Amino acid sequence: MSMMLAGSLVIVAVISFIISTKPSGTASFFKGQSATGEAPRLLTLILSQVTTWIFARSLMTAAVLGYYYGIAGGIAYAAYYLSFFTGGMIIDQLRFKHGAESIQQFLVGKFGAGGVHCYNFVIALRLMSEVFANLLVIGIIFGKSGSTAYITAIIVLSFATLAYSMIGGLRASLKTDVFQMSVFAVALAFIVTGLLGNEEWSYSAALQSSPFEMDHGWNLLLVALLQIWSYPLHDPVMMDRGFLADRQTTRRSFLHAGWISIVCILAFSLLGVFAGLHALNGETMMISLSRLLGEPMMTLISFSLIISAVSTLDSTLSSAAKLTIIDMKLARPDVRNGRIAMVLFMLGGLLFLFGGSKDLFSAVAVSGTASMFLFPVIVFSIYGNSEVPSWSFYASFITAIAGAALYYAEAGGHWSLIEPMFGIAHKYTKLLLISSTVMSLGLVFFGVGKLALKQPDASERA
Repeated sequence: MSMMLAGSLVIVAVISFIISTKPSGTASFFKGQSATGEAPRLLTLILSQVTTWIFARSLMTAAVLGYYYGIAGGIAYAAYYLSFFTGGMIIDQLRFKHGAESIQQFLVGKFGAGGVHCYNFVIALRLMSEVFANLLVIGIIFGKSGSTAYITAIIVLSFATLAYSMIGGLRASLKTDVFQMSVFAVALAFIVTGLLGNEEWSYSAALQSSPFEMDHGWNLLLVALLQIWSYPLHDPVMMDRGFLADRQTTRRSFLHAGWISIVCILAFSLLGVFAGLHALNGETMMISLSRLLGEPMMTLISFSLIISAVSTLDSTLSSAAKLTIIDMKLARPDVRNGRIAMVLFMLGGLLFLFGGSKDLFSAVAVSGTASMFLFPVIVFSIYGNSEVPSWSFYASFITAIAGAALYYAEAGGHWSLIEPMFGIAHKYTKLLLISSTVMSLGLVFFGVGKLALKQPDASERA
């Protein structure tokens, strides 16, 4: 398997280097424009949106949730991809109602520089976690955590991806995304065909794999339905692609990327459902799948995971360059500084990986919870166009960060506060409680702030 997989990856890497032409300037490197100044076309945007959100961590998480929670786990994770529809609406409001050229421009007008710093802090962590999580999946495909194969695979693929990403920035990322998504789609079609054609596969068993009880994955579905309203706004990879093309192209790209992504995630989650239904005592998901599907199919699954990881890494690096150089203005806006930013984010992701958590979904849950400080911003500021004092924003931000930290501590076993107080033991039910509390408090802070601004002062009352 290793030789075939390595050979396939070398071919993909070589083609990606060939596709990654040098940028014609900062507009090409940071905004994805062609040498003649043209914006990306619809198909390019759709495939780029899909492949940057159907990344290795997503696929692995979907399969793992299917393995432990049955079809409910797959549905719950696929629900996060409704973020394309909410994200498309947010982008449309920001660009064509408020006339904003970036999220940072909108936030600084509403909440000042402090509001932008809070936002940039959260999305910088988001980008770093994407680097970490996708490199982690690459490592565990090739070997056990800490093994020579594990470390070597991570180092080689991270620096190969970094190298071709630095060549062309966002323009290169968009072009390689189209190629990599096409390869992934073919691989996924073969995987699904092989799965559904397996003599052990049963549609009825898959559909009945989740008892209708909260702790069997349905609690996570409710969490997803809460978080999808703010989740896209804190994802710079998705948001960056919303500012590249005209209104109609942008709307259509989000719409089609949404349903395609949901189909892909549900399809991949069926691997976990299948493994969970037929796993022997003590078997992990990957061992169970290997026994059920055979080595050739496992090679194809590993190949699809690595392709999705690489396609996400280059997009993450290009967004990191834009965030630090264009949005945060930490250095002069040129290609050289953008490349330096890419290197620093890749190194940061590697440090996070070799010293951080190995729980893939924790990165999603913590990130999604932290993003919920943006929910009242969307309701009151983006859609409602209301004036709200900055303290409301900061209070919502602090609450969301505290909620994310609490979930991380609870899920990691570092602290147990919720179970003694509320009698809730399951981590996703804890997450549901935290998410709903953060969302509710954020709305209260903004509602009170809005009312306070409308109250006349003493001289006006007199």
